[in-house]
Amino acid sequence: MSRYPLARPRRLRATPWIRRLTRETRASVDDLIWPLIVSDTVEAREPIAAMPGVDRLSLKEAAKAARDAYALGIPAVALFPHVDPGKKDAVGSEALKGDNLVATAIRAIKDAAPEVGVIADVALDPFTDHGHDGVMRNGIVANDETVERLAAAALPLAAAGIDVVAPSDMMDGRVGAIRDALDGEGHDAVAIMSYAAKYASAFYGPYRAAIGTAAAL
Repeated sequence: MSRYPLARPRRLRATPWIRRLTRETRASVDDLIWPLIVSDTVEAREPIAAMPGVDRLSLKEAAKAARDAYALGIPAVALFPHVDPGKKDAVGSEALKGDNLVATAIRAIKDAAPEVGVIADVALDPFTDHGHDGVMRNGIVANDETVERLAAAALPLAAAGIDVVAPSDMMDGRVGAIRDALDGEGHDAVAIMSYAAKYASAFYGPYRAAIGTAAAL
């Protein structure tokens, strides 16, 4: 009898019980993170045209969503800010303030649903008037200056009770700088989540529309 083929993976697909034992991935509610677009310009909810079925939420509605997440068994929510344009400037100063929108939302959600993990985007683009995720110098995003501000922006979120920070810029060296900044202030329990493949997502454009930076660009 021929020995071709040498590999016979059909053996591992033959019956339901062996497929259950050998399947690589099984998606469940444990794999979900609920992204919340939190806004300081809406009273309750505001539909996002670029994301049908998704709304910008007030702080009260975001806290309610966190309670819903807990009831559904979703482990964590991720916060993305839609900021009043009047709070934006060229270097994203609002991102470094202890009472900014994200820090305030973290406190509200932790009060409402302390069992739910809270992840927050660490970025300057929601807070810059030019819409770029960094400090611009001569038409180019200045890497090292931006990294310093990103590390500083992570600190008020940690102080507010964040569980995970997620730097969404593409600056070289920012993860190490953020880690050093967090550890230096005693926030060694705060984790950092990678966005390594975010650039490949078809949702990147709608996301920028959701947080209000697309128009600036």
